[in-house]
Amino acid sequence: MAQLNDHQPSIIFDDDEKTHNSGSDRSESDSVFSDPFEVFTRIGLLKAQENDPRYVNIKKQLAAAMQSAGVNANVVAIHRNTFSGSTRHATLQAHRIIEKAVAEKCGGNANVGWGWYGGSRDLICRTVLHGFFCSRSDQPGPYGIGVHLFSNNHSFDCARSSDADENGLRHILVCRVILGKREMVPFGSKQFSPSSMEFDSGVDSLVNPKRFIIWSSDMNSHILPLFVVSFRAPANLRDIPRSIQPSAAAAAVRQPARRSATLKVTDIMNALAEVLPAPSMVLLKKSATDFRAKRITSAQLIRRMGTLAGKELLASVVKSCKRSESNPIHQRDDTNNGS
Repeated sequence: MAQLNDHQPSIIFDDDEKTHNSGSDRSESDSVFSDPFEVFTRIGLLKAQENDPRYVNIKKQLAAAMQSAGVNANVVAIHRNTFSGSTRHATLQAHRIIEKAVAEKCGGNANVGWGWYGGSRDLICRTVLHGFFCSRSDQPGPYGIGVHLFSNNHSFDCARSSDADENGLRHILVCRVILGKREMVPFGSKQFSPSSMEFDSGVDSLVNPKRFIIWSSDMNSHILPLFVVSFRAPANLRDIPRSIQPSAAAAAVRQPARRSATLKVTDIMNALAEVLPAPSMVLLKKSATDFRAKRITSAQLIRRMGTLAGKELLASVVKSCKRSESNPIHQRDDTNNGS
């Protein structure tokens, strides 16, 4: 299975931390706090120190995304979930059990990554306290009914979905997400569950996913809220367009212009590995090896891919890579990946 670009997040749980009082039934916005972060400490979150490596990494990730869009933003604080209290401790344990089960199902790799989730401060607090919520009666999002999280390379898009509170602060949840085997969900889909038992989650692209879609049946076992990131940004943040991601911009600089519209063999192989059974991938890898050794042409390789994967799936993979050439494979391939 193709690996995520995101660094796999670890689970943080401090056994010696005291349980905080989180049993209040009143809304988190019923009063304006003198301390803008009291609302988070009251529900059992612990403010991270600025020299904490987790604080530094998350701040750097969001700052880079903001700067690439020409937006000045400032991370003010990061609070981490201590999983205090029996209910949230049980949620942590359930997440660990599910990860093991998904890993066994997927050949040893549960495909764990970061997921960014934006909203209002009250929504963030309710999610930390009570979990995510959606139902089949909800209006579908752009890629079906479920919890939509943004991938690590698209944290700016998540920031745009956040709402400023009365102190002018915006808040994002950074979550640990068990993705397992992913399937591509087309734009405008009304899908609300995996298309088959083979899949565990959905994505908008198999090659460079912007959105992770976790179905309602799995949302509170596959998603574990770890951090709340509080930041200041322009009031018109939602109106600022996002035309290019940092990773894509960097790739455009690195790649010569004449190759900007091509796909590497490895790109296609990694995408197909997400959806094809192992026997088919063995044959495809052999064909890719023959292609690199110039024993077959690019046209022959494409025909073999179409035969093993199906023309519709192959076309979908090419489309998801956002390439436009009708023949996406060129004879020259400078990757060292033997797949």
